Amino acid sequence: MKKPLKEQKTVLLILLSNIFIVFLGVGLIVPVMPSFKHVMHLSGQTMGYLMASFAFAQLLMSPIAGRWIDQFGRKKMIVIGLLLFSVSEMIFGLGTHVSVLYASRILGGISGAFIMPGVTAYVADITSPKERPKAMGYVSAAISIGFIIGPGIGGFIAELGIRAPFYFAAGFAFITCISSLFILKEPLTKEQLSEISHLKKDSSFVTDLKRSLHPMYIIAFIIVFVLAFGLSAYETVFSMYSDDKFGFTPRDIATIITISSIFGVVVQVFLFGRMVDKLGEKKLIQICLIFGVIFAVASTMISTYLSVLIVTSIIFLAFDLLRPALTTYLSKTADKEQGFVAGMNSTYTSLGNIAGPALGGILFDVNINYPYLFAAIIIFIGLIITFVWKEKQVDNNLVG
Repeated sequence: MKKPLKEQKTVLLILLSNIFIVFLGVGLIVPVMPSFKHVMHLSGQTMGYLMASFAFAQLLMSPIAGRWIDQFGRKKMIVIGLLLFSVSEMIFGLGTHVSVLYASRILGGISGAFIMPGVTAYVADITSPKERPKAMGYVSAAISIGFIIGPGIGGFIAELGIRAPFYFAAGFAFITCISSLFILKEPLTKEQLSEISHLKKDSSFVTDLKRSLHPMYIIAFIIVFVLAFGLSAYETVFSMYSDDKFGFTPRDIATIITISSIFGVVVQVFLFGRMVDKLGEKKLIQICLIFGVIFAVASTMISTYLSVLIVTSIIFLAFDLLRPALTTYLSKTADKEQGFVAGMNSTYTSLGNIAGPALGGILFDVNINYPYLFAAIIIFIGLIITFVWKEKQVDNNLVG
C-alpha cells in the first residue's frame, strides 16, 4: 500500500530537487547568451541550434530511457542521469570552442532523458490516484522554477563571470546525485519491474511512437509539444531580444524572469488544484493557450520595462499551469506503464524544445519580432486542436 504523500516528504523533496536542477541547467544559459554571442562571434541561428542540441539528444534518448526506467528501475536511471548532467555542466563551463559547447549540451540532453521520466514515474509509483494531481503539481512547479528562474539565477551568478553559472549547476547536480544515491529507494520490487519489462519486451521507439498516437494520448502529447515549443522559443529569444531592442543588461533580464517565475510558481502551487476542480483540465488548458497567443503577440508591441515584466509574467504563468494539467492527465492514463508515458512525454517535450530554439534563432536573424509571432501561431494551432478533444474522453480517462 502506498504511503500518504505527507509521509513521503523527504523522498519527494529529493525528487523535486533532481528535476529542478535539470531545468535550472537548461535555463542558466539564457542570460549569458548575448555575452557568448558577442565574445564567440556567433549568430542567433547558432545560438538557437546550441539550445536545440540539448533537446535533440534528449529526444533520441527518451524512448530508450523510458524502457530502461521500467527495466532497471527509477532510482538507477535518476542517479546516472544526475552524474552525467553534472559532468555536462562542468564541460560547458570549461569549453572555449563552440564544438565543446555542443558536446556539453548533447550530454546534458542524454542526462535529462534519464532524469525527467525517471522522476515522473517515481512520483506516480509512490502516490495514489487521488494524491497524484497534487504531487504532479509539485513536480511541474519544480520544472517551472528551474526552467524559468534558471535564467534569473544565471544572470546574477554571471556577474562573477559568464562561466560561473555552469560551475554552480555542476556542483549542485553532483550534490543531488549523492543525496539520491543514499536516500532514495527503488519504489518497485524486482518482480514488479520484471512484469512491466515483460509487457514491453517487444517495444521500440517506432512502436512507442505509434502507441503515443492513440486517441487516449495524442492530443495531450500535441499540447505538450506546443507548450515546449512556445516556452523554449520565447526563452531562447527573450534575452537577445531584450538586449538588442531595449538594451537590457543581464541583471535587468534576470530580474524580470525571477519576478515572473515567482509569480507563476506561487499561483501554480496554491491555486492549481482549485482551478482544476472548478474548470477541469480541458478548459484550463484552453484558457492558458488563449493567453499564450495574446501575450506572445503583445510581446512585439511593448516598449517599457514594466510592460515587459507584466507580459512576461502572464506568459510564464500560462505555461506554468499548462504543464501540471497535462502531466496529471498522462500519469492517470498510464496505469502500470508510467515509464512509457513519461518517456514519450519527454520525447514530445524534446521535439518542442528542438523546434522552438532552432526556428526562433533563425527567425531572429531575419526580424527580431518574428519568433514571437511564429510562437503565437503554433500556440493558436494547439488551441484549435483542443476543440476536438472531447470532454467525455478526458473525464473517462481521468478516473483514478
